[in-house]
Amino acid sequence: MNNWKPASSPLMTPWGEALDPSKVWNEYPRPQLERDDWKNLNGLWDYAVRPRTAPAPTPYDGKILVPFCIESALSGVGKKVMPEERLWYRRTFETSKDWKNDALLLHFGAVDYECTLWINGGLVGTHRGGNTPFFFDITDFLSDGEQELVLSVWDPSNTDDQPRGKQDITPHGIWYTPVTGIWQTVWLEPVCKKNSIEELRIVSDIDEGKLSVSVIGRVPLRNEGQQVVVRAFDGDQLVAEATHRMDRTLELDIPNSKQWNPDAPHLYHLEVELHSNGRKLDRVKSYFAMRKISIKVNPAGAQLMLNNEPLFHYGVLDQGWWPDGLLTPPSEDALRFDVDYLKDAGFNMVRKHIKIEPAAFYAHCDRIGMLVWQDMPSGFILDADRFIGEGDSLQHVQRNNGNEDILFRSRSAIAFDAELREMIAALYNHPSIVVWVPINEGWGQHETEHKTQLIRSLDPSRLVNSTSGWEDRGCGDFFDIHNYDQETAIPEPLFNRATAVGEFGGLGHALPGHLWKDKNWSYQSYESEQELLEQYGNRLDCIKRGHREKGLQAAVYTQMTDIEGEVNGLLSYDRKVAKLAPTVLKPIHEELLKKCVPCPSS
Repeated sequence: MNNWKPASSPLMTPWGEALDPSKVWNEYPRPQLERDDWKNLNGLWDYAVRPRTAPAPTPYDGKILVPFCIESALSGVGKKVMPEERLWYRRTFETSKDWKNDALLLHFGAVDYECTLWINGGLVGTHRGGNTPFFFDITDFLSDGEQELVLSVWDPSNTDDQPRGKQDITPHGIWYTPVTGIWQTVWLEPVCKKNSIEELRIVSDIDEGKLSVSVIGRVPLRNEGQQVVVRAFDGDQLVAEATHRMDRTLELDIPNSKQWNPDAPHLYHLEVELHSNGRKLDRVKSYFAMRKISIKVNPAGAQLMLNNEPLFHYGVLDQGWWPDGLLTPPSEDALRFDVDYLKDAGFNMVRKHIKIEPAAFYAHCDRIGMLVWQDMPSGFILDADRFIGEGDSLQHVQRNNGNEDILFRSRSAIAFDAELREMIAALYNHPSIVVWVPINEGWGQHETEHKTQLIRSLDPSRLVNSTSGWEDRGCGDFFDIHNYDQETAIPEPLFNRATAVGEFGGLGHALPGHLWKDKNWSYQSYESEQELLEQYGNRLDCIKRGHREKGLQAAVYTQMTDIEGEVNGLLSYDRKVAKLAPTVLKPIHEELLKKCVPCPSS
C-alpha cells in the first residue's frame, strides 16, 4: 500500500495526515452485537467509473481506499460521480479454513445509494438506501480458494428525493460535496448455518427494575427446541440471568440498578447465547443501561425528564462532515475527538444533524454520557439554482406560509419510511439516544403525523421531535423553533409538549489557514475570539432567561465545526483549532445545566 496517497484537498485533519492505509477503521464495527470472529475488508480496492448502463469495466481505473467515498481526499481518488454514471468496485479476499462449515455474511456499514453485489460472478442481490447498515449472505456463492467481490453503485444525489442530507452535486452555501458509494466499514462474519442471532431489542424499565430482551434470529424459527440464554453483568459480577424460547421476550430483574445519566453513564454488560437441543449455536456480547426519558405534563409548561428528574438538554448541532473524509471520519479516534470536545466543554447533548453515524459514535456517547437527538437524513428535490426560502421549490414546505405537507410519490414515501425503520432498528439499543427527529425544517416534509405515529410504534421508549423548526403540525413531544436573531426568540410554554430552540447561534469566525475556500458564510461574523465569546454569552443569556421565565427545555447551538463554506463552528473544519476552548465554555454552561428549575407556576 506504499503507492497510496490522498487526493488533493483544501484542508486535512491531523488523523487524515497520519492515516495508514493498511489500518483503516479497524475496530470491531458493531459494538452492541459483538462476535469474536470477523474479517475487515477495508483497504485498497479496484474502482472504475462508467456510464450508468455500461457493463462491468475491463480494466478498472485504479485504486480506491475503502471505506472513504470516491469524492473524498482520503479515497485517494477525489473524483465526482454524476447521476448518469455508475461507480464500480472490485477486490478479492480469502476465507478462513475454520469457516468451511459456517454461513458467511458480508456486511456494509453504509453505501450511498443503490448497490448491486456479485460474488465470483454470481448475482447476490441489490440494496437501496444510503445511510444504514445491511448485509448479504454470500455462503452459496463461495468457491474454493480466492473469492472475487464486485459491487456497482448508482447515486442520483440531489437529482432525486431519496434521503441524503445535505449532499449536492454543485456544493454551495449550506449544501455540501456529494458522497457516492461505500462510506462505512465493509466486513465478513461467519455464523452458524442452522441459525444465529441477527438482532437484539433491549428495553430498560427503571420504575420496575427490569430489563426486557428480545432476540431475533437470522433464520425463521422452525420449532427446533431453540432457546436463548441472557446474562447481565455489572462489571464481572453476574446480576441476572434468564432462559426462554427464542420467540419470547425475556425479562430480567436488575435489583438496585445504577441509572445512566450524563454525569454517571453506567453501563451493564450483556451476554446472549442461542442453543438448539443442548448445542450452542451462537454467542454475542452487548451492553445496556438503565435509563428513562419522558415528558412531565405541567399546566405551566411540560418538562423533559431523565430518570424521573428534570434535565435541561443543551447541545450542539453536529453534522459530522470532515474535509478529508467527507461523511466518513478519518478514524475512530477522530470521531471520538468531536464528542470528547463537547463533553469537556460542558454540553450534555448533541443533535446529530441529518446524518447517521457509524455505530462507534453512539457507543462512545453511551460510554461518556452524551445525550443524542438523532435526525433522519432529509430527502427532497429543490430548485437547483436557489437556496431554501429564496424561491420556488419542488419538495419543500416553505417557512411560515401555512402550506400543508408536500405530497411525495408513493415510492419515495415508502423509501423514506424504509430507511427510517432501518435507522431505528440499527440504533435501537444505544441508551444515549433519547429523541428521534424525522423532519428538519420543511425539507421534504410529508405525512408528519404518520411519521410521528410510525416512530412511536417502532420505539415507544423514546421521545419524538416531529419537526425541528419551521412548520409545526401539533404532534410529537416538542414544539421546536429555529431562530438565529441576536436576541434569540423563545417559544411560549405548552402544557403537554416540551419547548425547544432546535437551532440558534450560527456565529461565524473565519480562521485564515483553516478555510475550505476563501468565500465563506455564517449568520453573523466576528473578527476575534473575544468578540465571538461575548456574542456567544449573549445568546446563551437568552436561553437561560427562556428556561427560567418560560420553561424552555432544550436548546441546540449551531454548530460543532466549520463545514466547507460555513465558518460558524466551535471548531475549525480541520479540527486543528478550537475557536472557543472547552475550559472557557464549561464554566458558563454549568449554571444552565446544574440549576435546572421547575417550570414557572401558572
